[in-house]
Amino acid sequence: MRWPERPPWFGTHLASRFSAHTHGGGEEFLVLDGVFQDEHGDYPAGSYVRNPPTSRHTPGSASGCVLFVKLWQFDLKDRTPVRRDSRALVYTHAQDRPGVEIAPLFRDNREEVRMERWAPNTSVTLGLPDGGEFLVVDGALQEGGERFAPQSWLRLPPQGRLSATVGRDGCTLWVKTGHLRHIQVPPRTGE
Repeated sequence: MRWPERPPWFGTHLASRFSAHTHGGGEEFLVLDGVFQDEHGDYPAGSYVRNPPTSRHTPGSASGCVLFVKLWQFDLKDRTPVRRDSRALVYTHAQDRPGVEIAPLFRDNREEVRMERWAPNTSVTLGLPDGGEFLVVDGALQEGGERFAPQSWLRLPPQGRLSATVGRDGCTLWVKTGHLRHIQVPPRTGE
């Protein structure tokens, strides 16, 4: 599934408050702009948050924010919350991909979530035996004849292959791999 433009679950930049609610299948999000808030803290742009299944919170934003949100992609037994500031991560060179630096956000036996920085004018290839998702945070890349600018999202299925060319300014991406082989169909709820 390709979304060269913003996918439909991006938040808007409006001040808002929501009722307290429980995430039966878990929730993860990356704050792209503004400040997200709940009773656990304030999360400025660059914050990565995982609220595991059965977690509860009262979300909002006094000044407004833009989020990339994913629901129902957790192991339903997972109870590990994560709150990371992606702006403070330490990146290391990817051993098998020249021009790529990686900083982990979360990893377990089902999935890996990380930030990646791709150097300008680099070609990046990656086999995806278990599929993968890529969100362009800044910069741009070309893949499959399409241009992916900031806030563009790309999902490649299991056995897929990423073959991307990075733009002249490089790019930073949120990347999630391994999880697509484990997707569970959620029961119908109000989430």
